[in-house]
Amino acid sequence: MMQPGKYYVGDLCYVMHNEWDEFCDVTIKGNECLEGEFNLKDGRRFATFGTKWGDGEYYDQYGNPYSVDAGLIGCIRINDIDLKNDLNHISGGAIIEFEHPFEVSGGRSNGRDWDGVIRIGHLVIQTDPEDEYEYDEE
Repeated sequence: MMQPGKYYVGDLCYVMHNEWDEFCDVTIKGNECLEGEFNLKDGRRFATFGTKWGDGEYYDQYGNPYSVDAGLIGCIRINDIDLKNDLNHISGGAIIEFEHPFEVSGGRSNGRDWDGVIRIGHLVIQTDPEDEYEYDEE
């Protein structure tokens, strides 16, 4: 369960340049990319899920685009991003305020029949453009 706050939602490779080696150490075991919620050594928490078809541009139920270059979409608190680092760019995703603790789910580890949907709180991001997902009305 992720805690309330203001988060960057998108490909974490755009905003975790300083932490990328540690990110990979935490989320890659052998040839397997792990998915779900993780903590960095300093306690910063993030969530990450692989997209169904890797890199590209994907959309949430509101039509917001998410650019992907590392084959994943995740979230991390905006206060946990080094915005002074010129390599970190929040423009590839969205800044979302979550007022309550929220669930995250999705990812390639769900098997071949996975519909490509990544859920981050109330956001539903379809990463399989071939699969027509019907969004629930809010």
